[in-house]
Amino acid sequence: MLYYIFKYLDKSGISGAGVFNYITFRAALAGILSLLIALWAGKGIIHWLQKKQIGESIRNLGLEGQMQKKGTPTMGGIIIILAIIVPTLLLAKIDNIYVILMIISTIWMGTIGAIDDYIKVFKKDKEGMKAGTKLIGQLMLGVIIAVAIDYTHKINHIPLETNLPISKIKFSYTNLLPGDGNAWLVFVPVIIFICMAVTNAVNLTDGIDGLAAGTTAIVGTGLGILAYATGNIKFSQYLNIIYVPNSGEVVVFLAAVIGACLGFLWYNGYPAQVFMGDTGSMALGGAIAAVSIIIKMELLLPILCGIFFAESFSVILQVGYFKYTKKRFGEGKRIFLMSPLHHHYQKKLIPESKITLRFWLITVMLVLATFALIKLR
Repeated sequence: MLYYIFKYLDKSGISGAGVFNYITFRAALAGILSLLIALWAGKGIIHWLQKKQIGESIRNLGLEGQMQKKGTPTMGGIIIILAIIVPTLLLAKIDNIYVILMIISTIWMGTIGAIDDYIKVFKKDKEGMKAGTKLIGQLMLGVIIAVAIDYTHKINHIPLETNLPISKIKFSYTNLLPGDGNAWLVFVPVIIFICMAVTNAVNLTDGIDGLAAGTTAIVGTGLGILAYATGNIKFSQYLNIIYVPNSGEVVVFLAAVIGACLGFLWYNGYPAQVFMGDTGSMALGGAIAAVSIIIKMELLLPILCGIFFAESFSVILQVGYFKYTKKRFGEGKRIFLMSPLHHHYQKKLIPESKITLRFWLITVMLVLATFALIKLR
């Protein structure tokens, strides 16, 4: 909204108002404002959660220090969502289709997560929302994103392609299913899968203090740099990546995501005063998925979001191997001491704070590796 006010002032000849035309300026403001909102609102929201006795229900998994967290306020993702949406509405171009999609994705998945948290806390059902219902919600979001992007691309004559690491060749969805107008039959399922995979991966990562928020802030920084290059025709040509007109506004949104995560870490760092719950983890997963699809970087996610996918893959391996060995040998065996992956290291008696820091450092290296792979192209 502020963008349009200052745009009017700039046309009226007000000195300095034109600075709002610069994405970098608005992104910086969004990051600062998001951080301040998270810090300011966080204390009040945590107090409200405590007053309403919205505390975490802990299952005894034999992890060191685990039971001390019982009763810690959950659903702190409200802080994150508030700190993302408010700066975005104020500083981004809200008539931009990509901004609308990112806001919808964040609120949509945040709402599903909030319902899940509500069932766990107030209905005393530790399983939360049924897995099938949750997957349907993720599927619906994937359809919305895919249809909106497909429609937008047709209007702007942008082919249904995406970037590949290392190779200069663009991956075209059309090649998978030849024939005029058939690309969407492949594109839509792929986008649905990405939405499901990313949201669930971030959700699984949110298991120890500060891990999901810090990792998302680092991934968001990497995506922000890639989004700026994607929305700038000169940088996109230099890096030989797909130029997506009007996608520069994604940077403003991502700056808000980074600020929200950093502000939340003030309260979520070890020892945590609040947990984000599914409200926050699913909202962040939805945001990352939407952004990566918009800027044509969805096939780079396994590298960029390596920690998220390692956490998710560890669960798939653990469950799959346990079922296989139980069926074949009559007794289930495990690959990890416990899954997701961060719990495996907790079982090895490595302190939470050290696990979190090491996973952050690995994420930094993966982001840099992603940049290197793009440059090698």
